[in-house]
Amino acid sequence: MTGAARTTEARPQDGATQDPDDAALGLDMLLVDAARGPLRRMIPPARTVLRFGAALARRPRSVARRAGTLAGDLGRIAIGRSDIAPSPKDKRFADPAWTGNPLMHRAVQAHVATARAAAGLLDDANLDWQDDERIRFTMTNVVDALAPSNVPVVNPLAWKAVIDTGGRNAVDGLRRMVSDLTTPPRVPSMVEPDAFSVGEDLAVTPGAVVLRTPVFELIQYRPTTETVRTVPLVIVPPTINKYYITDLAPGRSIVEHYVAGGQQVFLMSWRNPDERHADWGLDTYGQAVLEAMDAASGITGSDRVALQGFCSGGIITAMVLAHLAATGRQDRVPAASFAVTVLDWAHAGTIGALMDPEAVREATEKSRKKGYLDGAMLAEVFAWLRPNDLVWNYWVNNYLQGKPPPAFDILYWNADTTRMSAALHRDFIDVAVGNTLTKPGTATMLGSPVDLAKVEVDAYVTAGIADHLCPWQSCYRTTQLLGGESRFVLSTSGHIASLVNPPGNPKASFQLAERTPADPQEWLDAAEKVPGSWWPDYVAWLGARSGDEVPAPASLGSDELPPLVEAPGTYVYDK
Repeated sequence: MTGAARTTEARPQDGATQDPDDAALGLDMLLVDAARGPLRRMIPPARTVLRFGAALARRPRSVARRAGTLAGDLGRIAIGRSDIAPSPKDKRFADPAWTGNPLMHRAVQAHVATARAAAGLLDDANLDWQDDERIRFTMTNVVDALAPSNVPVVNPLAWKAVIDTGGRNAVDGLRRMVSDLTTPPRVPSMVEPDAFSVGEDLAVTPGAVVLRTPVFELIQYRPTTETVRTVPLVIVPPTINKYYITDLAPGRSIVEHYVAGGQQVFLMSWRNPDERHADWGLDTYGQAVLEAMDAASGITGSDRVALQGFCSGGIITAMVLAHLAATGRQDRVPAASFAVTVLDWAHAGTIGALMDPEAVREATEKSRKKGYLDGAMLAEVFAWLRPNDLVWNYWVNNYLQGKPPPAFDILYWNADTTRMSAALHRDFIDVAVGNTLTKPGTATMLGSPVDLAKVEVDAYVTAGIADHLCPWQSCYRTTQLLGGESRFVLSTSGHIASLVNPPGNPKASFQLAERTPADPQEWLDAAEKVPGSWWPDYVAWLGARSGDEVPAPASLGSDELPPLVEAPGTYVYDK
């Protein structure tokens, strides 16, 4: 694996020129901030602040105009003659008291007016894309934190809770706050720790572990159809959190749906590494994928294996495919799928803008000394990416109202964190900061140069239109990197909800187009909306590439690889 090379491709905003030395084109900064501490992200680099200040100093008329507008808005708010209002979609101010009570109404209006003025100043500064994202991110977090809905003596929900509970909400809220702030990830709990039980409520699709190595367990799922496709599917889950995002509650399980569609499904369950496994890097995980493929081939008797990678698992999958192409073995894989996976990190918005060389060096050094990246810190960074939804919403519910958070399987999975080995942490950052997967031969996998253009396997690429971690446009660029035919599917919702998108949801839909041109906007303009989930579409696409139908096996495993334990296995319980 090469070091963190720096790309010189400039992607300016509004004609501004981007300094190549500042072009931190990054793997989502989760990996950097989680090592350094997410609150470091709240303070932009000093040079960014200085450029912002200098830009405003050159525009005194703009500053004076914004200040005058704000003063006028606040004056009209004070005398009750302002029509300023929050977005109708802003759930923080949905309670009727925010509009019915004059003082509360004025507090909301003042907050909205101030937020508009701050955003206007940033627009006037006309910074380059990276500085703009850094300042805007910090400004948004500060403005959201100061919202009147977060203040106990102002929020009407807090007052109603006092009346309903006789003040017990304050005691319960304080207890919850102390518990949350004294243990990582130090954000309001999004789900109770006993809301679900893995193996009882979640990860219950029948199957068995048929291979265990120091790195992973391989689960083979029990067929539920009389016939199955000859070519098995091996799922490569994320290396962050547990594998069962693919096997949530019955009816919401991706694995369950694939099995019901007549697919033979194998799934890798990663071990939760600790300091003993500090040297597990991309090569370690790539070799694990090859071992899983060999096991699936041996058990099913098929010399071909389909692959599906989720998020960071998709990065590993792509690099393994490049290794197979370089060694003349890519015909082993008739189909590959990449779900919410970014392989090209050029200009990935806030995610790319918030990294710089100093942050990268500090992050990798911290995980090197510890031997791993703590999953709880990753969870904290996840939360602060969407503070209104994942921090302040639960601040009001858990602390001001003193209520337990509602049970939600995705958030339970999100809280079931894992560690990332120091070497894998370093390797992911090196690949992303240098954007090496877009540069043939720069990255390596198991000694082979990675050239994604030589991967001629048919690919099914999915993304979420509201994904705040892996922007859909960045996911789309995978179709341009790979050398085979690609089918791009744009699902509703964000990073995880776009995946956990079972049939039967009346709000679900996805978009498809016949071609995958270079420009993602051109693809979007030509795309057609399809009601429902993308899962059946994928099962049909995969089935067409998975061989003939044969009688389903009567038992799991083989003589060489007999079942070891029932699914969900043992590694999923590692803490």
